[in-house]
Amino acid sequence: MWHNVTMTWLALQFVSGLILLLAGGEALVRGGGAIARGLGVPPVVVGLTVVAFGTSMPEFVVAVTGAATGAGGVAFGNVVGANVINIAFILGLTATIHPLHVHPTIITREIPMLLLAMSAAMVLSLDQFLDGSANRLARGDGLILCLLFGVFLYYTVMALRQTPKDVFVTEARAVGWRLRVKAMSIPVGLVVVGLVGLGIGGNLLVDAAVGIAQRLGMTPAAIGLTIVAIGTTVPELATSLLAARKGEADLAVGNVVGSNIFNILFVLGVATTIAPIDVPDRGPVSLVIGTGLTTFLIALVYIGKRQIRRMEGVLLLLIFIGYMAWVALV
Repeated sequence: MWHNVTMTWLALQFVSGLILLLAGGEALVRGGGAIARGLGVPPVVVGLTVVAFGTSMPEFVVAVTGAATGAGGVAFGNVVGANVINIAFILGLTATIHPLHVHPTIITREIPMLLLAMSAAMVLSLDQFLDGSANRLARGDGLILCLLFGVFLYYTVMALRQTPKDVFVTEARAVGWRLRVKAMSIPVGLVVVGLVGLGIGGNLLVDAAVGIAQRLGMTPAAIGLTIVAIGTTVPELATSLLAARKGEADLAVGNVVGSNIFNILFVLGVATTIAPIDVPDRGPVSLVIGTGLTTFLIALVYIGKRQIRRMEGVLLLLIFIGYMAWVALV
């Protein structure tokens, strides 16, 4: 009886934490975007910083909270699992609804950077194969990931400034307009509420995930790779499905690829810099799967002549099902 009560309480705590994370991230995006524009920050910068950061805020808070509280397995699993889910599930589902057209700049700039990011994280986590020590992401590894993110952000901003008609400029401006708030007191309040919600939600979610893992006999990493990762990718899923419904499904690819770059380089980089993370047993294999999926995405784009068609979307969904089964059963 007490076991059932405890599991029910943990489940409620998990759901409450997830709701606070998502609501807090939304409030932070809206408030931060309005403040930035009120201070004269260009819309493209808002789109590349405030909006991009806000959509990955659930992963960021869970990763940092997990690293700081010793739940490194949840932090690592959340980031890596979210990246696999973004490609296999979100892109797969969106492509089955509407074939995805991939803009040339995503092919030449974003996807190669994602492949580099995944490859770097994979190599940095393979200490056992490199020097015989336990697999671990140390603070130096986190700094390398953050440095790569800085290089990517700088290169992207410079490219956008040189090509003002780039699709990402148009998208960022559109998002910036939708986030417009006239009174500065309102966005400041949204930022405060968002930060509070994120802080409380992150702690609730991580604590509940660890408790559920212990009672189900699963590792924190397995919970992070599945339940937590699925929960924190809700913003990306909602954005991609909305784009498909409006006939702008090609924007889903940019949304997913950009989110994955942000997750690996910034989120995992900052979390590892705060506290080193021991790579869980399934961590290296999950990174290999994520890197393989990115390579597979490149192949799909070239084979389909800059399109991801419905049948290829179904194939991605089958990969997602197989991945979830592997994590749950192995």
